[in-house]
Amino acid sequence: MTESAQLLDAFDARAQRRDQRRDFFKMAMGAAAVGATAFTLTSKAGAQATITDADILNFALNLEYLEAQFYAYAANGTGLPANQLTGTGTQGAVTGGAQVPFGNDTIVQAYAREIAADEAAHVAFLRTALGSAAVAQPAINISGDANGPFTAAARLAGVVGNTETFNPYASPTAFLLAAYIFEDVGVTAYKGASPLITSKPFLQAAAGILAVEAYHAAIIRTTLYSRGYDELMPMPSLVTATGQISALRDSVDGSSVLDQGIARTTVNGQLVSNIVPTDTNGIVFSRSPQQVLNIVYLNRAAATLGGFFPAGVNGNLRASVAN
Repeated sequence: MTESAQLLDAFDARAQRRDQRRDFFKMAMGAAAVGATAFTLTSKAGAQATITDADILNFALNLEYLEAQFYAYAANGTGLPANQLTGTGTQGAVTGGAQVPFGNDTIVQAYAREIAADEAAHVAFLRTALGSAAVAQPAINISGDANGPFTAAARLAGVVGNTETFNPYASPTAFLLAAYIFEDVGVTAYKGASPLITSKPFLQAAAGILAVEAYHAAIIRTTLYSRGYDELMPMPSLVTATGQISALRDSVDGSSVLDQGIARTTVNGQLVSNIVPTDTNGIVFSRSPQQVLNIVYLNRAAATLGGFFPAGVNGNLRASVAN
């Protein structure tokens, strides 16, 4: 058997195992009523709202729409199929998105394609689990122009100057840095949401997606660290840039330190890798849905839209809080 045939067989087997796992979760989800249990969320102003498991999964679905569209365009030049965008709430279009010119950088291209497939599978899985309760894709902005959210985030972080543009589709390294904006947020979002889920099948599914997002984050962080300084990019070293992005996320999500860059300095001044950002107990950080919205809206004030979601997200969990 040729090497190419062996690779094809390996990918086919991987896809079959993924389909088998998805079928198992579909049966488990069918046994539990979506939103059968609930908890009460109290805002800083004292207002209370009942939030169900379905609300939590729909909140996650909004984030998966964002990630899936970004990676689909970056890897393949096209977005999600139309039949994966419908649902409750206002369906929106995607602004921006382009295929990255990977050229000879086949390693990063392979990463992009794999992550794109995983994120598209997450969208399909959550939509199936939620059934008729699934929210539609909201309006999403993933443009790489001067007025897009990637440029806004890069300017706020100090990665580029106030008049410069950050285009995540310009090069493989730019793509990695843009992916870094998303991946750590996804990990902390699922970690923060897990205690709020009461249905065991839903919790098991969320734990599975959390693990995948953590793998994705590790791929992005490791690759960025290994690249060090890229003189082809109009920005500081990648270690510095990721530190600046982490600082921005920490700034908008509140006073707690919930973020770390891809490197750290030891007590003797040595710079070492920091592939897995954890607390002192070696546990990854958690973010509430409101803190996550502060980041994707690019606004530390109370808001219901902005940044990557120009019309806000769909569902009951759609407002951030002032930090």
